[in-house]
Amino acid sequence: MAILFSIDFASTQTWNSDGGCDISDKKLTTLKDRAREKIQAAHSLSVGGGGNVCPLLIREVFIQVLIRLKVCFVQSFSEADRDIMTLANHWNCPVLSSDSDFCIFDLRSGFCPLNSFQWRNLNTVKNTQDYYIPAKCFSLNAFCRYFSNMNKTLLPLFAVLCGNDHVNLPIIETFISKARLPLSSKRRRYHRVLGLLNWLSHFDDPAEALENVLKHLPRKGREDVKEHLCTSMEEYQPSQVKLQDFFYYGTYVCPDALNLGLPEWVLVALAKGQLPPFISDALVLQRTFLHTQVENMQRPNAHRIAQPIRQFIYGLLLNTSSHPEGISQNAAPSQPPAFNEVERIDKNIKTSVVYAKQLLKNHSDLSKLTELPLSRRRMLLLEALKVKQVVLEAIPTLLKLPIAVTCYWLQSTEAKAKLHHLQALLLGMLMEPLHAIINCPGEEDPQAGGAKVLYEELQRVKAPMQPGARLDLDTAHVFCQWQCCLQMGLYLNQLLCTPLPEPDLTQLYNGSLVHGLCQQLLASTSTESLLSMCPEAKQLYEHLFNATKSYAPAELFVPKTQSNSKKRRQKKKVASQSKNKVVTTSDSRHWYDRSNRFGLLMVESLEEHLETSELE
Repeated sequence: MAILFSIDFASTQTWNSDGGCDISDKKLTTLKDRAREKIQAAHSLSVGGGGNVCPLLIREVFIQVLIRLKVCFVQSFSEADRDIMTLANHWNCPVLSSDSDFCIFDLRSGFCPLNSFQWRNLNTVKNTQDYYIPAKCFSLNAFCRYFSNMNKTLLPLFAVLCGNDHVNLPIIETFISKARLPLSSKRRRYHRVLGLLNWLSHFDDPAEALENVLKHLPRKGREDVKEHLCTSMEEYQPSQVKLQDFFYYGTYVCPDALNLGLPEWVLVALAKGQLPPFISDALVLQRTFLHTQVENMQRPNAHRIAQPIRQFIYGLLLNTSSHPEGISQNAAPSQPPAFNEVERIDKNIKTSVVYAKQLLKNHSDLSKLTELPLSRRRMLLLEALKVKQVVLEAIPTLLKLPIAVTCYWLQSTEAKAKLHHLQALLLGMLMEPLHAIINCPGEEDPQAGGAKVLYEELQRVKAPMQPGARLDLDTAHVFCQWQCCLQMGLYLNQLLCTPLPEPDLTQLYNGSLVHGLCQQLLASTSTESLLSMCPEAKQLYEHLFNATKSYAPAELFVPKTQSNSKKRRQKKKVASQSKNKVVTTSDSRHWYDRSNRFGLLMVESLEEHLETSELE
C-alpha cells in the first residue's frame, strides 16, 4: 500500500502484498516466501504467540473508508511502485508506505514509513487551529550525504546486489565474498549492507560500479549476469504510466493492460477499485493466492469452503467470446479450464488445480456482463450462493448479501458451525442498524433508548485477548470460513456489477464481539435476554435468523446437554475475562481489532535496520 498527499489530491494505491501480481510473474518466488511467513505468523498467533496477520477483508474495509471520507484513489493494474514514484514526483509530494523499496526510489519529497506515524499523538500548529501527527520522512539526498556524498543513481544497484523482490542470484554471493567490502563498526547484522554502501560510494556512476562487480565473477556467464542486473535496476526508473490522468479525466492508459485485450469495463472497474486484484490475477495469470488467517492449522484451510464460489468466478472470467491475448486455455477440450490456487496445507503452501465452472455463454459473457438486466445478474449471484431470492425479501437491503453468504456457509459440509456461532454472527450484524437508530436526526426517538442500551451491552461483550492466551481454535476456524465465504461473495457480487448492495464492512463483523458473544451464549446468556431491551433489534434478529434457519442442517438446532459444573466453569471464565478486560497486548489483537486498522499496516522498515542518526 502507498499513499500520496498533495494540496489538490489524495491518491491511494492499494493492493495486497501477496496479490495483484506483476504480469511478468518475476516476483512469484518472493510471493510464495511471504505466504509461508504469514502461515508461520498465523500459527504463532493461534497458539498464543506474537505475530502480525492482517484481517482477510482489510483491503475492502480500507476502500470503503476512503470512499466515505471522499478520498480520491486509484488501483493500479499490477505492481505499482514505479507508477507511484512517478506520480509522487509529478505532484511533488511524499509517499506513505510500509515498502522499504521506496528508500531506493528517487522521490523528490521523500518517503514516510507508515510505522513512523505517531497516530495517537495529535499536535496543534502554533497560533492556529490546525493539527498534525508527528512522523519521519526518509530523504534519499540526506542518506547519500552520509555515505560520502554517494551518487544516488547507485542505489538501484545496491538494492539488486542486496537481493530484492526481483533478484536472487547465487552468483552475487561470489561477488560479496571476493569484493572485500569495508568493515563497519556497527552491529554484525548490518556489516553486509553498510559495507556494500561504503564500497559503492567510491564509484561515480552505476556503469563503473557494475563493471567492478563483474570483475569479481567468473568470465563465463558475466554477460548474462550483467543483463539480469541491468533489467532489475530498471525497476527503479520512472514509469511511462500517467496515473495523474485518472484524477483529471477519470481514466488512464496502462499499456500492459491494453495489450491483454481485456474488456474496457473490467479495466475501468479495476482502476476504480470496484474489482479486487484477485480478479486481475485470475484473469491474467490464472493463478490466485488464498491468504491464511488465524485458524486451526490442523484442519483444511478455511478457503476450501468457498471454492465453489471461486469456480463460478473463474467460469465468468473465461466465459468470453475473445480470450485475453497471450493467455492459454490450459485444459483439454473435454474438461473446463484450470486455475492454480496457492493455498495453505498444514503449515506450508501448496499449489492446487481448480477447474472453472462451465456456464452458458449467452447468459454470462464477461464482455457483456454490464449489459445484463439486474434481475439476471442477481439470479447468477444467488445461483452461485445456492440461495432463493424469496428468503431475502424481509432482510434490510445492506444485509441481503451477508445473509445470502451466511446461508451458503451453513449449507457447506466443510463448516462445523454450532447454533451459538450463528447467533453470535447475527447479533454482531445488529451493530450497524443499532448505530443508525441511535444517531437518527430529528426529534428524540423513544426507540433510541433501548437501542443505545443494547449497543452499549454488545460493546461490553467484546472479548480482548489475554497475553499469551490461546484462541478457541474451533470457533476461530468457523468464523474464518464465514469470512472466506463473505470475501468471495463480495468479489462475485462486484464482478456481476453489484446486483446486491455492498454491506458496510466497517460494522458488519467484529472478531472480538463475536468471540465474546460465543462465550456468553455458551455460559448463560440467551439471545432473548439480550434483545429484550430493544424490540426493534429483536424483530430484525428474528428476520435474520428465520432466513438462515431454513438453510442450516437439522443438527444445528438439536439441544445438547451440558453439566452444571461445566456451565459454572464456562461462566467463571467469561467473568474473569470481563474483569481483566483492559489487559491486552498489541500483538495479540492485531488480527481482529478493527479499532487499530492503521496499526495493522505497520511493519519493520529500513529505518529499523540502521541507526537512527544515519537516516535523519
